[in-house]
Amino acid sequence: MNVLIFGGTTEGRELSAALADAGALVTVCVLSDYGRELQGEHRNIRTLTGPLSDEEKDALLSQAELCVDATHPYARHITASVKAACRRTGTEYLRLLREESDIGEAHVFDSAEEAAAFLKGQEGNILLTTGSKDLSSYREIAPARLFPRILPSHQSLSSCEEAGIPHKNIIAMQGPFSQELNEALIRQYRIRYLVTKDGGSPGGFDEKAMAARQTGAALIVLRRPGEEGETYGNILALCLKKLAIDSQNKGMIS
Repeated sequence: MNVLIFGGTTEGRELSAALADAGALVTVCVLSDYGRELQGEHRNIRTLTGPLSDEEKDALLSQAELCVDATHPYARHITASVKAACRRTGTEYLRLLREESDIGEAHVFDSAEEAAAFLKGQEGNILLTTGSKDLSSYREIAPARLFPRILPSHQSLSSCEEAGIPHKNIIAMQGPFSQELNEALIRQYRIRYLVTKDGGSPGGFDEKAMAARQTGAALIVLRRPGEEGETYGNILALCLKKLAIDSQNKGMIS
């Protein structure tokens, strides 16, 4: 059975490995070399890197019996494009949902722009843990107040420079991050506000929330987009069932 997974997440990597171990031929699409590095190597897994055109998505889906969208919960534009491609090609589509966190006491906003508007009227340093793509949303806040934690990549560093972030404020690190490390960064940079997305357990949300709580920093959460889908366990079980049926049918034919 040929399975196409749009990944780049912990769940996507785990699912691809489980299906490959069970005998499926898996193609995984990730956006960056960093994602490819995390994906690793497996004899039954082919990893493709970089954005795909509609034509390229359609070509890949025409060879797949099943498509699993295991992209990040906040990657709405990718999910929309994958859904559209599956409709065009008639490929079965499954959305792998990450369990939401218990946010607790926090300021919750629907977008980075709304969070930035609130923070503009506050005082104190801001730790941004939402990646480099949202930096432009905070352009009306003095760059000296912003401390973005980003991946150590050329693209992320360039985004910080374009946003005018002082080099001494840039925290270029690769996770995962423990609660203790989050607390140390908050104290080191005298952080008053910690901005995060609800990335769930795989995204280190609990460690960030607990660190903010322990240090007295205010937690700012960008609300997760609502969507429908299945849990990791349900999708794995469904895929393994399809794989068993596929193997049985091939055995009967031979």
